[in-house]
Amino acid sequence: MSNGRHLAKGGYSSSSRGPVSLKGIESVFVGSPIPDVPEDGILRLYSMRFCPFAQRVHLVLDAKQIPYHSIYINLTEKPDWLFDKNPQGKVPALELVREPGPPVLTESLLICEYLDEQYPLRPLYPRDPLKKVQERLLIERFSSVLGAFFRASDGGDLEPFWCGLDTYEKELSRRCTDFFGGEQTGILDYMIWPWCERLDLLKVQRGDDYNFDERRFPQLSQWVERMKRDSAVMAFYMEAEVQAEFLRTRSAGRPNYNLLVKEA
Repeated sequence: MSNGRHLAKGGYSSSSRGPVSLKGIESVFVGSPIPDVPEDGILRLYSMRFCPFAQRVHLVLDAKQIPYHSIYINLTEKPDWLFDKNPQGKVPALELVREPGPPVLTESLLICEYLDEQYPLRPLYPRDPLKKVQERLLIERFSSVLGAFFRASDGGDLEPFWCGLDTYEKELSRRCTDFFGGEQTGILDYMIWPWCERLDLLKVQRGDDYNFDERRFPQLSQWVERMKRDSAVMAFYMEAEVQAEFLRTRSAGRPNYNLLVKEA
């Protein structure tokens, strides 16, 4: 699955209503100047193409059709100016260029919550206070599932990850809806999706050991297929083989952040 959209040059991609393709967009690295991004008042997202936490922010921006520039960072050789944006040198980081300062927001969940409140069209969080807190709790609970996923990806036991997903299988079954957000995607859908997209990565990594059971996860199995047809998901979707190749280059000590770059 690919998006096939046109490209921007100069170390960043930009959009008027959502994202553009990353092909042709190289990651900036140590010694690189700040990309020559237009001074147009559009949000700037400092990101990394293979980072699931950054993917969360892309999904929200794209789902809400918020214009933004993406600047992709080589996290092994970070440019010095990144620390001026975020002293921790991490992504995702969202620069609010129209605000005095301008401030830079960090942490994927906080960024996504800000975006949903600041841009009220196409709300992702429930507006009911109780339901909003319940979604936050389910998102927070997924933090423990992340650890199980990363251990499974490194060759550990798969069962703790499946046990973590049991909660979301039961929740989706209880809601009797196509998505956690109802009849359309909501915040919980997008916050857990990056790791559910990587189910196919686990399948590539684990080979015959991979034992995802559709009978155990009938609702999530159907949900995954629906999510793959969501426009925001499709915009940032990456095939499992590409993800696996990036991880192989990282394990070899030479992470290829420009794996997706193609000459126009």
